[in-house]
Amino acid sequence: MLRDVKHEVKDKNLGFATATGDGRHLKIGVSPVVSDTPIIVTGAMDAAQIKSRLGLSPLADAVMDSVQFGANRIYCLPVSATTAGELGEITRTGDGGGTMTVDGSPTNAFSVVVKITAQGGLNSAAFAVSIDGGSNFTDEITVPVTGEYEIAGTGLKLTFAEAADEDQKPSSFLVNDTYTFNTTAPTMTNGDVLNAITKLQNFAEEYEFVHIVGESDLALWQAVGEAQEQLFLTFHKPMFFVMEAAFPTPSEGGGAGPVLGGGTEEGDLTDWALEMEAKAKKVRNYNIQVVTAWGRLVKLDGSTKIVNLAGLVSGLYAKSSVQTSIGKTREEAGFGIRKTKLEQTLPVELDNDIIELLDLAGFLTFREYDGKDDYFVYHTKMLSPDGSDYRYAEDVRVLNKIIRETRKKGLDLMNDDIDMEDIQGELETRCKFLFEPLQRMIDAKEISAAEIILMEGHEETFIEDETMRTKIRYLSRGYIREVYINLARRRPSA
Repeated sequence: MLRDVKHEVKDKNLGFATATGDGRHLKIGVSPVVSDTPIIVTGAMDAAQIKSRLGLSPLADAVMDSVQFGANRIYCLPVSATTAGELGEITRTGDGGGTMTVDGSPTNAFSVVVKITAQGGLNSAAFAVSIDGGSNFTDEITVPVTGEYEIAGTGLKLTFAEAADEDQKPSSFLVNDTYTFNTTAPTMTNGDVLNAITKLQNFAEEYEFVHIVGESDLALWQAVGEAQEQLFLTFHKPMFFVMEAAFPTPSEGGGAGPVLGGGTEEGDLTDWALEMEAKAKKVRNYNIQVVTAWGRLVKLDGSTKIVNLAGLVSGLYAKSSVQTSIGKTREEAGFGIRKTKLEQTLPVELDNDIIELLDLAGFLTFREYDGKDDYFVYHTKMLSPDGSDYRYAEDVRVLNKIIRETRKKGLDLMNDDIDMEDIQGELETRCKFLFEPLQRMIDAKEISAAEIILMEGHEETFIEDETMRTKIRYLSRGYIREVYINLARRRPSA
């Protein structure tokens, strides 16, 4: 080759940080969509696009909540439910002589309203359908000549039948006749969830946490805790899990239970809160968070639904930096939930004593503040052991980011050769290399300070096993959890 002027471009010389996965999370939930790999949903997608990717499903509902409240990218792992949803009884109003029945396996919890819009029988009457309790209806549809109509994406089939009397057939269905019924959503078993989690072992994208969609209890919290430890220890994936507590109800014999908008009809939730406290003590894992708050949420598609607020919480995490508490009350922080979006919450509406019980036990709750118009996350508590340094999500998020980022730098040191005449100096140089992500976190005010030092006796142990042993000690950011003001009148100046 002839000699000439040649260039070699060296990249990554400025030391820019690589992607960290901050604010990104993965959801595991029931969906009719089949995919062995996570499906990506972005914050730019609207409700219709999300439903088209994930089906009319609990997974899609939770994703919409997270997108609505701040999530920009979500990895979604759909699960085929082992436990099918159920069909409720049909209630009919009106004077038409015909009937309507329903069968199928619902893909979600629906509140179905079928409204007759034009009189007649098969192939002449017309109707409109709502699956969200009447908030939104389809365009007018002619009753098929077969009488059968499938509600797209729901797993439900309606069957219309004319009146038995020949003279009544023209009036089988009259304008404003309505048929209403509810369905329950299909659900995952604990085994379904754990099988889905195993798929994360080889999922290479970076993200901070996993949201398990759907009600869960102690057995699953413990099982997921064990799976989380395996993901960390074996597959080097530090992450925390956000899980949903079941709708709060009193213990057996304790009353009729909570009603959104009406408090409790009888009794209170003290026994339930104490049972939850006892369950929390059996988990002791600071990478497990359980959301106990439920509310009537105005969703991204305009419907209103009573939901566990874990999807909303996931959205708040997504738009916050790792060290920031999503319970921050400054208006400019943007973590207040307007009451035009979240109409009511549980157990906020019931009793502050219950909130305190749940908070002290380690559950995430919501609350109101006198003088503030919005709802707020109270504390981002984790189900951590007593005395843990990692009681709050902001503590865990910072810790896990340090693990992720220093591991990346550490991998660049694997099989480095060093001068055995200067083990101390050589390893101290590597410590400075490992410190780079910590310095970036200090500069970003994610932590206050940090240091990396070599462990005592490291020279001897290095000669024996060729392991570089270091210690990282960092100072986290501080948080104002309460404000105390000492107020008094003073005497006039002399």
